[in-house]
Amino acid sequence: MKLLVCGGAGFIGSNFVRLRAGEHGDEVVVLDKLTYAGRRENLSGVPHTFVHGGIEDAAAVAQAMEGVDAVVNFAAETHVDRSIAEPDAFVRTHALGTFVLLEAARERGLRYLQVSTDEVYGSIAEGSFTEESPLEPSSPYSATKTGADLLVQSYTRTFGMETVICRGSNNYGPYQYPEKLIPLMVLNALHGDPLPVYGDGMQVRNWLYVTDFCAGIGHVLAHGAAGEVYNVGGPDECPNIEVVRRIIALTGADESLLTYVEDRPGHDRRYSLGSEKVRALGWEAQVRFEEGLERTVAWYRDNPGWWEPIRSGAYREYYERQYGSSLG
Repeated sequence: MKLLVCGGAGFIGSNFVRLRAGEHGDEVVVLDKLTYAGRRENLSGVPHTFVHGGIEDAAAVAQAMEGVDAVVNFAAETHVDRSIAEPDAFVRTHALGTFVLLEAARERGLRYLQVSTDEVYGSIAEGSFTEESPLEPSSPYSATKTGADLLVQSYTRTFGMETVICRGSNNYGPYQYPEKLIPLMVLNALHGDPLPVYGDGMQVRNWLYVTDFCAGIGHVLAHGAAGEVYNVGGPDECPNIEVVRRIIALTGADESLLTYVEDRPGHDRRYSLGSEKVRALGWEAQVRFEEGLERTVAWYRDNPGWWEPIRSGAYREYYERQYGSSLG
């Protein structure tokens, strides 16, 4: 298969490219505009063709789609904090970008998979979301992702286009930009910097190791029914504060580094995805959270060449604006 992977230089996208070009032997074209979180280094050693451009750029999309069999769209602005500060970029990428991709894929008769998030459902106090749960996004990030999902579904209902949607729970693992909870805490712990925890830290997340999500996306791409949504949830739930304490133990950091900061506006309290529908396609998560977190901490400890340029660049300015303190 020849795949177009949009956003393939980002965290989840690059792990998917590694899986498909490596283990599956697919021919992969990557379309990525290389924003702060998209890096060519993430694809080092992986055979692929690279097209530099955003999904809202019709000319770049047309170039990248030439001769492909299917489109997998990871391209997104992904960090909730940034969506609160600068929502316009999220509207452009998620709304306009998804529209441009859909039009180009429809014109060529291609199968299209949209990578989405559990955050479109909002927060749930108990139980788990199913694919039929109401969509109640809380942030500009999740609201624009919800809009993109609905646009994708409309192209199946209106035009008969072959589309599917994968909604993943909180991913973690190698190559994740350190603005997100786990890599932020790992790198701060390794450097002896404060560990800023929002609110009381009791926000519960459903953790999914990135290669498990990539495998789930592959199952849905191959076997998912057109027009359907598939939740891909992790095997374990854990409050954020417990995640941070586990990282402290794995890195040998001092617990005095824990610092509670003002909670994020509109912060969802708990996410949980039921994955029965994707399991029926033959998928099952392989990595439990304890093992995956150990792997992740080890990867960041062993790969300073990947993250040192990030911590010495514009990320430092973002961090200081966000948390009101400097990195060591």
